[in-house]
Amino acid sequence: MFVLKLILKNAGRHKLRTALTILGIAIAVMSFVFLRTIVTAWSYGVEASAANRMISRHSVSFIFPLPLAYRDQIARVPGVEAISFANWFGGVFKDPADFKNFFPRLAVDAETYFDVYPEYLVPPDQMAEFQKERNACIVGEKLSREHGFKIGDIIPVEGDIYPGQWEFVVRGIYKGKDPTADETQMFFHWKYLDERMTQEENGRAGAIGWFIFRVTDPAAMPAVARTVDDQYRNSRAGTKTETEREFQQSFVSMSSAIISSLEAISLVIIGIILLVLANTIVMSARERTREYAVLKTLGFSPGHVVGLIGGESLMIGLLGGVLGLILAYPVVAAFAQAFPTFFPVFNVAPWTLALAVGVALLAAIVAALFPVFRALRISIAEGLRTIG
Repeated sequence: MFVLKLILKNAGRHKLRTALTILGIAIAVMSFVFLRTIVTAWSYGVEASAANRMISRHSVSFIFPLPLAYRDQIARVPGVEAISFANWFGGVFKDPADFKNFFPRLAVDAETYFDVYPEYLVPPDQMAEFQKERNACIVGEKLSREHGFKIGDIIPVEGDIYPGQWEFVVRGIYKGKDPTADETQMFFHWKYLDERMTQEENGRAGAIGWFIFRVTDPAAMPAVARTVDDQYRNSRAGTKTETEREFQQSFVSMSSAIISSLEAISLVIIGIILLVLANTIVMSARERTREYAVLKTLGFSPGHVVGLIGGESLMIGLLGGVLGLILAYPVVAAFAQAFPTFFPVFNVAPWTLALAVGVALLAAIVAALFPVFRALRISIAEGLRTIG
């Protein structure tokens, strides 16, 4: 208790210096948490991938279409229990310069798509309305909150990949089964798209973007992938079949340079935390060299000296870390609100909090090492002669 009182008094001697140190650590911790949250959010699609779901796309590139005729052939592959397909639609909604207006718009097989994605929950009555109306669409709950979409609203979209003016009627709002489910997408009938293409650009009719299928046994996925791809190896539209996790990972890897940069910056922030705290603790310990010598003269053990210096460092580090975590939440929330569809799931993960606290504690321990070593090594006589 006596040592704790001394630690508090020592930390309060230079209130401005201590306060600025805590604030500096807090800003660094906040930045660390924010950057780590971005890195985590980038990989949420990978983590949310189903263990028994596979994707089959064009072997050359994701942007090339596949014939719808492949569906029945893939469905007959041993191990495939359910199959559906989707097509990226794109389009422009309102002002394209506003990130809030960018959200995935997918043409899907209305009868089967939600069977292979059971994590998207749609009320039965809304699903029934959606399936019987050709230009109907279903939007995610987060998307509906962001834009105020309600059942019966019309969403006008100007086509880019598929030119023309398109109007979609909201007939359903889906919810995610768990927090990792993406609630920022819009799904509409692929048949609506195909009918327009048949009338306006017949050469693009009967084509889809990718197939999604569920397998009975995840262990059989490599064999299923080989069987599917071998069927179309010599065709004009070869396929590349992979697990959903691998499919999602391929998109993340496209941004590997950005992710690596963010991770590198987060490491730099750790160094900043260490330098800021070490500077304060070294200055404080140097000023109190004579006091430590007096304490040794009075019979205080080396452990007391270690406790005074290390305790002050830990206290400042923890206060800065906790303040940084408190500041991180509104910053993360504001960023999530500014880019609601760019990062569909943007939350501070528990391990990020633990890592931030661990970084603050580690910095506090390392920052105290040099002044502790110096205080223990210096003799009483030398310490008494020192002018801080």
